[in-house]
Formats: sequence, C-alpha cells, structure tokens
Amino acid sequence: MTVENGAAVAEAVTVTNKVMVLPGKAPEKGRCWLATFDLPYITFYYNQKLMLYKLPAAEFGEVVERLKQGLAVALEYYYPLAGRLRQDEEKVLFVECEGEGLVGAEVVEAAVEGVSAVELAEGENAELLQKLVPYTGVMNLEGLHRPLLAVQFTKLSDGIAIGCAFNHAILDGNSTWQFMFSWADLSRGGGGGVLPLPVHDRTLARSVRLPLALPATAGEHERGDPNGPARPLVMRVFSFSEAAVDLLKARANAGLPPAAKPLSTFQSLGAHVWRSVSRARELKPEDITVFAIFADCRSRVDPPMPEAYFGNLIQAIFTGTAAGLLLGSPPEFASGMLQQVIEAHNAEAIKKRLEEYEAAPKLFYYSDAGMNCVAVGSSPRFKVYDVDFGFGKPERVRSGSNNKFDGMVYLYPSREGGRSIDVELTLEAGAMARLEKDEDFLLVKP
Repeated sequence: MTVENGAAVAEAVTVTNKVMVLPGKAPEKGRCWLATFDLPYITFYYNQKLMLYKLPAAEFGEVVERLKQGLAVALEYYYPLAGRLRQDEEKVLFVECEGEGLVGAEVVEAAVEGVSAVELAEGENAELLQKLVPYTGVMNLEGLHRPLLAVQFTKLSDGIAIGCAFNHAILDGNSTWQFMFSWADLSRGGGGGVLPLPVHDRTLARSVRLPLALPATAGEHERGDPNGPARPLVMRVFSFSEAAVDLLKARANAGLPPAAKPLSTFQSLGAHVWRSVSRARELKPEDITVFAIFADCRSRVDPPMPEAYFGNLIQAIFTGTAAGLLLGSPPEFASGMLQQVIEAHNAEAIKKRLEEYEAAPKLFYYSDAGMNCVAVGSSPRFKVYDVDFGFGKPERVRSGSNNKFDGMVYLYPSREGGRSIDVELTLEAGAMARLEKDEDFLLVKP
C-alpha cells in the first residue's frame, strides 16, 4: 500500500458510534492522589497504543460488545482510568472517581473500507495508522476536561484495530500493560477476576502533597517552548532478529575484561542504536549527544514497590558524551556508559531527584532532553503479543505519534518471539534516510 493510497483511505475512516463505558460497580475509593512520580508527565501527551488483530468481518459487532463488557469490569479494578483529573484548593492534583468525576472511558467504534490488518501490520502508513488511535495531540493536563482513557475499535476488512490512549499522568508503561492483560483476560472469559490486584495507594511511593500551577490550556504551554516547533519527523520500525540481538550482545561483551559484569541485551542494543543514530545525524566530533532511559523504579525504591503498583513509577536518567568519542570507541564503551548510569540510579538517587523536583516543580518540554538525544521508552519485557482478547495474538503492536520527538525509541518484543526485538524509532527525515541505508546499523555487514 502506497502512502498516496493510504492518505486517500485515511479520509475514509468513518465513526459509527461513540459511548462512555463506566465501571460495573462503584470504585472502592473516591479519590486517588497523584504522587511526585506522576507530575512531570502532566505536560506530556496521552500515551497511545495500537494493536491489530485478524477477525472475521461478521464478528466485529459481537466482539466489540464483548470488549466493552470486559472493559466495564476492568475499570472496576483500575478505577482511576474511569475518573477525571482535579485540583484541590491547594492546587494538588488528584483523580476524582465518584459523583460527576466518574465519567468512564470514551469508546469510539469506526470502520475503514478496503484495508486489512495484514496490510497495516506490514506497511509504514503512519497517516492511516494514526487515524486508528484516539486523542492524537491531546496533552495530559486536558484530563481536567476529558476522560483519562479513550479506546477506538476500527473494523478492518479482515480484522479489528484496537487503539488506546492513556493519560500519562495517571500511569506508566508497566501499569498500561497490567491493565491491557487484565482487560483481555476478562474479555475472553477469565472468571477469576484480576490477580494480582492493582495497588492504588500512591502515598506508598511518595506521600508529599505537591501543589502545581498549570497553564490555562495545552496551547499556552506549547507556545512557551523555547526551541519552538519541531521539524518534520519520520517514524520507522526496525526488526532485530534473535540472531542479530545475540550478535550485538556478543560484540559488546567481547572486549570486556574477564572479571567485568556482562553487558545486557538492552545495553548492547541501546548502544548500537545510539551510535547509529549519531552517525546518521552526521554529528561533529565535538558535538555532545545524550542517551535517556525512562527507567522503572519499582524495584529500586526503598522499600521496593510491588509490580502491581498502578501509576507512574519511572524516572528519566541520562548519560552523554562527545560524538567523536562515542563513534571512535568500541561498542563496549557506549554499552558500559548505559550500564553505569542504570546501576547508579538507586533508591538514594531516586529520592534526590524527587526532592529536587519538589523544591522547584517544572512543566517539561520535549526540548528539555537536549539536542542530539536518543531516548528509550517501553521495554521488550512487556509481552505485548500475549494480549489475547479471545481471537489470538495481535498481528502487530505499535505506538501512536504522541510523545514522539527526534530520537525517541520504543522497544517491543517482535511477534516472532524469542529474543527478537522491534525498534520503533522517530527521527528527522534526513537522518532517517541515512540510517535506512546504514549497513552497519542494519547488520548487513558481518
């Protein structure tokens, strides 16, 4: 399918129904207070996920009803997603989950003619894919006036596209996939409820009540970005087979001293992407380049939080160096930098970062990551291809265009399974064109 054809088809996505899905019963608590971990994401955008499934066309209506019923039950357990953002008289943010604040999830049903799940799964038609995911360009602070979860079910010629938008001030990637697995299990008839139960008490992670002054509108915040509007960007997916991942890891570890701690798959692949993107950007040797990791802190805080903690429990950690040194050194240099910064982010470092933010709260822009940045979100440890609503595993899992800036990377396990990994990467158009021809990056060269 060509981009031109995709653009034409994209206009044919037709909304057929829109409803609000409420929890099947009233939530156990009326309010969920946001923690310091949540607040930096208030001026990010709704986190979008798109899952493509094969499905006989005749079953679409029946399946959608079953998915809505499962969603209503899932929201009983994950009730903050059914609420609305509020601020109290002291400007402290919370989710109201009762009365007028219990608004439910927005659910849209739509259809697109002549497009199959397989075509979408194998293609690169970003414009059409984006029309299958709700809330593009919607900032999280708009949760003061919008639902915190929006879902779009789109009928395809041979399947269904399930597009979701989650307010990122409410939850991180770990919690997102907790919810998705539970919703899928409930939709396919899981009778045992949700286990483990989500942990909603965010004071366990941080009990500070932090007032936050918000702009009147998302546009007001965007206009204040000191670096101005972003340049046009291109999104691509690069699939690294199990053999390729193993090769990168072996290369990175080959130069280590015998007593050194082995470099992980993430550190090896991350360093490969960092070096390749820096080369594609044609950086000068003296240019500084930064690598950012949105690290899960559940096991790092003191005391550790359970995996079922529902909310944001991530922090961005950074390391950087001159492009000349990065590209002129062997692979283990960059991988070792990632290993060092990850291991240094312990409970003490996390607490210090929280205290710094609480002393001077800030509304962030993407440009705050710095120039020449490569930033990694998501994780291949999220078994996204195991999300089965009752009609098999997805043909493809992708992110929407929200929260994507020049150098943003999302890592997913490949559908093929094993240790294979998909790298979903966003870059400026010229750099992307060079990267797509880079035989070292693509591992064409041995």
